[in-house]
Amino acid sequence: MAKAKPSSSAAAKSAAAASAPPATVHSALVTYSSMLALLSLCPPFVILLWYTMVHADGSVVKTYEHLREHGVVEGLKAIWPMPTVVAWKIIFGFGLFEAVLQLLLPGKRFEGPISPSGNVPVYKANGLQAYAVTLITYLGLWWFGIFNPAIVYDHLGEILSALVFGSFLFCIFLYIKGHVAPSSSDSGSSGNVIIDFYWGMELYPRIGKYFDIKVFTNCRFGMMSWAVLAVTYCIKQYETNGKVADSMLVNTALMLIYITKFFWWESGYWCTMDIAHDRAGFYICWGCLVWVPSIYTSPGMYLVNHPVNLGPQLALSILLAGILCIYINYDCDRQRQEFRRTNGKCSVWGKAPSKIVASYQTTKGETKTSLLLTSGWWGLSRHFHYVPEILSAFFWTVPALFSHFLPYFYVIFLTILLFDRAKRDDDRCSSKYGKYWKMYCNKVPYRVIPGIY
Repeated sequence: MAKAKPSSSAAAKSAAAASAPPATVHSALVTYSSMLALLSLCPPFVILLWYTMVHADGSVVKTYEHLREHGVVEGLKAIWPMPTVVAWKIIFGFGLFEAVLQLLLPGKRFEGPISPSGNVPVYKANGLQAYAVTLITYLGLWWFGIFNPAIVYDHLGEILSALVFGSFLFCIFLYIKGHVAPSSSDSGSSGNVIIDFYWGMELYPRIGKYFDIKVFTNCRFGMMSWAVLAVTYCIKQYETNGKVADSMLVNTALMLIYITKFFWWESGYWCTMDIAHDRAGFYICWGCLVWVPSIYTSPGMYLVNHPVNLGPQLALSILLAGILCIYINYDCDRQRQEFRRTNGKCSVWGKAPSKIVASYQTTKGETKTSLLLTSGWWGLSRHFHYVPEILSAFFWTVPALFSHFLPYFYVIFLTILLFDRAKRDDDRCSSKYGKYWKMYCNKVPYRVIPGIY
């Protein structure tokens, strides 16, 4: 059946909608306040967290006393390490290695979801291969005495400082590129410099035809550095103490299992909000380049100098609980991906899936349909997959036990992040699907936690 061609006025409106960044879901005051707060507070917080974990015995009180004694500005200057040549070499060496793997390793062709402008991004799915090569290479360099990963830990403050400044410059590059050389029609300006810099100009920025910037920042640098640093902390504790505590083993094992799951499912990640809806700006790219290797790895960073002996029974219980949560998180994503891949012609928990057929209009005025899954994990709540993800983070943090609060910052941050993302996704889907989203919410009334929220 032929589709009606949109009128010229409709086409003009759709073109404007395609070029403009997505509307914010909070009030203007909340939006601007949160953006300015994150732009100004996140960089020093990364350094303060590193200092507290490594040099203040994990105690927030000790760091607070240092700042009170010297003043916030002078106290921060005293503990903020300047980037060194060693730090830059490690960052550029790692980044170049991952970029080469992204470009050269073989992988299946994968088409992402249709963009608001009607573009279909094409990827090479070789993340799992890159992950395996990275860990084997890193461990091999250590095993054969070519490079000692403990060096990374010893220069961690300088590395994080270099990432703070370097990634900020990279985001400026993305802002300029979005203005002068966008990679696709899925780009545009809001007319506000702060919003454009923070949220980004381009949905799918690339260098050349094949090097996807968001795949690099989010997956190949951010997630890969998480795995590399988890191994680094484990090796550092071994070299310091002559053994690895069971708490560190549980923490490292669960993190690596989670990251392995991520790269196994990487093509599914390319269909999520991070890639398919959030543009490449400070929020996503600086976050993945700096926040992920610092904050996401922080429980292991703490355990390096604070080994905890859990005992076999408690260690095994935490490990199994964490693995179960990671599996459920994976199965949620697998269930939805299989449902989409088969156009609803699959089995969900041994039954035909319950679904809603929702129609929507693209920015080009074309009418399309999507299937909204309302059974299985996705019948429990609209974002149930966030529950096991938060619990997974708790289980790889709880080996630190409860001597200090700071190791749990990541769990708290992740909870806030995912609950906010659930709201943003709901608001976006409500705008996209209209009455069909109301039908979906009536059928699946809870946003994240079944029976509660």
